Amino acid sequence: MFRNKLYKSTGAIMAIVLAYTACKAPALTTKEVNNKVPDSYGATHDTLNSGTVQWSTFFTDQNLRALIDTALKNNQELNITLQEIEITRNEVQARKGEYLPFVGIRGGAGVEKVGRYTSQGAGDASTEIKPGKEMPEPLPDFLVGAYATWEVDIWHKLRNAKKAAVSRYLASVEGRNFVITNLIAEIANSYYELLALDNQLDIVKQNIGIQQNALEIVKAQKEAARATELAVRKFEAEVLNTQSLQFAIQQQITETENRINLLLARYPQPIVRDAQAFQKDRMGPVHAGLPAQLLVNRPDIRKAEMELAASKLDIQVARAQFLPSVGISASFGYNAFSPAYLLRTPESILYSLVGDLMAPLVNKNAIKANYYNANAKQTQAIYQYERTILNAYIEVANQLSNIGNLEKSYALKAKQVEALTQSIDISGDLFKSARADYMEVLLTQRDALESRFELVETQKQQMNALVNIYRALGGGWK
Repeated sequence: MFRNKLYKSTGAIMAIVLAYTACKAPALTTKEVNNKVPDSYGATHDTLNSGTVQWSTFFTDQNLRALIDTALKNNQELNITLQEIEITRNEVQARKGEYLPFVGIRGGAGVEKVGRYTSQGAGDASTEIKPGKEMPEPLPDFLVGAYATWEVDIWHKLRNAKKAAVSRYLASVEGRNFVITNLIAEIANSYYELLALDNQLDIVKQNIGIQQNALEIVKAQKEAARATELAVRKFEAEVLNTQSLQFAIQQQITETENRINLLLARYPQPIVRDAQAFQKDRMGPVHAGLPAQLLVNRPDIRKAEMELAASKLDIQVARAQFLPSVGISASFGYNAFSPAYLLRTPESILYSLVGDLMAPLVNKNAIKANYYNANAKQTQAIYQYERTILNAYIEVANQLSNIGNLEKSYALKAKQVEALTQSIDISGDLFKSARADYMEVLLTQRDALESRFELVETQKQQMNALVNIYRALGGGWK
């Protein structure tokens, strides 16, 4: 009786010591999350948000829509991201299974021969199955049964690990949405670049016609002794220079087409498009909405938020490593040295039920390191979350400013093109009447060509700015 009391007292003391020493997790220095954003993007307070508009509505060009639709089905980077989602989904399943009981079946057969002059051998020799018959030697062993193990998740360590896996799965889904947003923007920007190159090529061809016409006039004036051979050669050189320019543009067109084909995961082929759509497709006004809407619309912000939630749960999991863990194991089956006796009940029945309590007592360095690492990773996730929000706000603010400045620049460049286009005719008339020299005509034609190029480039930048602010607002993935 005294021994039983001693065992109970010792067990209680050990349990208290284990619980006390294990539950003391080190103190941590934590950082608070700051996800506050300004109330508006400057003076405007627009509640409408173009980021919520579906891409098929935002983009009106049917050819562009077809390209985007093909890319969303075939793009390799997007498909790689989808497989990453499957990986994180499987991780959730694995974590879920960890806090459920593990149950399995087991069967085995073997044979054993122990030494005669051992404690086990001496005991076996005195055992008789039937009167006058000793236990067989060597001794066979047959087993069939079921077993189960279960870690009782009293501190929610395993459940929190599963929740962290769920958060990372949701983060991977948002990562896919972010890939979709960027993919749509990249295709649209490349498409409008292609249209701009088509328009520039048309301008070059038109300018070649104007220059060749001027060259013929100079040649005629030379025949009439009203111009020199120098003027003829200068005009010829200008025509050749402009002709060479069209091949450079054609190379840019080929590379831009193939960049789009790569995004569509297909080999080089012509991109179906209407060059006139560059002048007609303006996509309408863009509404920035309120900065707080970025927290919901931007997939990269939502991804960072999910990763932050997972990192917080990782700290809970790491803290639970300091606490005692309770495990239960059980088994039930049949065990005998002969198949003839294997299923005899109750003689061959084998069962067990064991519970254990384990807690770290000495040398908890590895557990502490994991705990500190989890806290450091959470701090990293906080900074990443805050940086993502700041970056999103700045992207929208930059594009809003860009749209306004490009609109003013386009208006001035359009007037410049109009003036220089008129000056081509004026300089030609003056040259015919010998009131202007050939250099004035050449410079006027060159300035007109450059100004028309710049006008197309500015218009392309306007289209890109609209696409980029749509992406910055989180549009495209819904």
